[in-house]
Amino acid sequence: MAGEDSLPINRLKEFQPLNRLTEDQLVLLSSRAERRSHGPGQRVIERGVRDGQEFFLVSGEVELEAIDGRKSVVTAETEKALHPLARLQPRMYDVIAVKPSEFLVVEQDVLNQMLRTAPVSQVEMDSAEAFGSEETEEHHLLMEFYAELRSNQVKLPSVPDVAWKVRRTVDREDSTADQVASAISADPAMAAKLVRACNSPLYRGFSDVRNVREAVVRLGMRTTRQLVTVFSMREVFKTRQASLQREMEKLWDHSREMAALCWVLADHATKLNPEEALLAGLLHDIGVVPILVQAEHHVNLFADDANLQHAIRELRGDVGTAVLENWSFPPAFVEAVRHAEDWNYECREPDPQLVDVVIVAQLHSMIGSSQNDRLPSFDEVPAYRRLGELELNASRSLQVLSEARARVEEVQQLLSIR
Repeated sequence: MAGEDSLPINRLKEFQPLNRLTEDQLVLLSSRAERRSHGPGQRVIERGVRDGQEFFLVSGEVELEAIDGRKSVVTAETEKALHPLARLQPRMYDVIAVKPSEFLVVEQDVLNQMLRTAPVSQVEMDSAEAFGSEETEEHHLLMEFYAELRSNQVKLPSVPDVAWKVRRTVDREDSTADQVASAISADPAMAAKLVRACNSPLYRGFSDVRNVREAVVRLGMRTTRQLVTVFSMREVFKTRQASLQREMEKLWDHSREMAALCWVLADHATKLNPEEALLAGLLHDIGVVPILVQAEHHVNLFADDANLQHAIRELRGDVGTAVLENWSFPPAFVEAVRHAEDWNYECREPDPQLVDVVIVAQLHSMIGSSQNDRLPSFDEVPAYRRLGELELNASRSLQVLSEARARVEEVQQLLSIR
């Protein structure tokens, strides 16, 4: 059912990416949008369809269900509700109203056209100033690049087949070690990596394992699933352009460091699964991968590294969120990617979450770097305070990581397995 009244402009500005539009654009958008209401149990969005629309949750609560049965709940006026629901096409989720709910529905083509003509952000203005004029050809190319990424016109990387199959198999309640081993063995290179990982210092038992099934039994289903995903990620960090591939290698090295730090912090300061923390650290900058791949089409523009770094800082969170939603990752991983460098972010869950570990690991990775001067004090960061089991402070935190240096090196070696 369509609603009769338009949403106030201030309410529209709460949603992303509507907050990028001018008030005039929002008035026009509101006149072309539709208000819909759904009762409990009614389907709002059907998985697998291409409807060309964006749904914003104005009030109420909905449940998203993925193809593998995983579910998550989105409540109006929370962090999750600031973005379009299940935005990728074809739809990756069934969306069902849990409570009486109201939605603002916008045609994607209309929204994308408005985003292309929206004013530039301060970051983009800084880029323009670097060119010396907003009317240069380079500036127009930069705006075009931002528009392509923002309006979801960029091809996102696919999760490698073996990782997808193993995740699907493990997530079934009746799956066995033999079935998981069979899915892994279909990729001989992955099978060899998993066996070598199981015999590494991090997981070695009293005797070496000899085959994939033994590795699955020793590691357990959950750890096996995470490690297969970790090992498969190396294939995602690739581009065809030589100079951009160097950026991709730097990104992979930083992601490996973050993965190791996250493993250690989760093991020492939380009850989180260390392998899940490792994977969250490895994926925290996954949004940079499509940006680098897209930059292949704007080689002259991104010959200037400052322009590339501007684009990465501006877009990494939004694009990373889209990648993990496309891969049907749990909300905790999506949250960690979106807020990896948001020092002021405070998770609503009472216990430490992956996002807390990633933020604190990011702080540590930047200490002593060229970015050190713009870092906040440790005690000003909510995520740092939330890792309370260690009663962390700056000196205690560095002491923990120093004592765990051997373990960090073991995790780094694990990620170097070929």
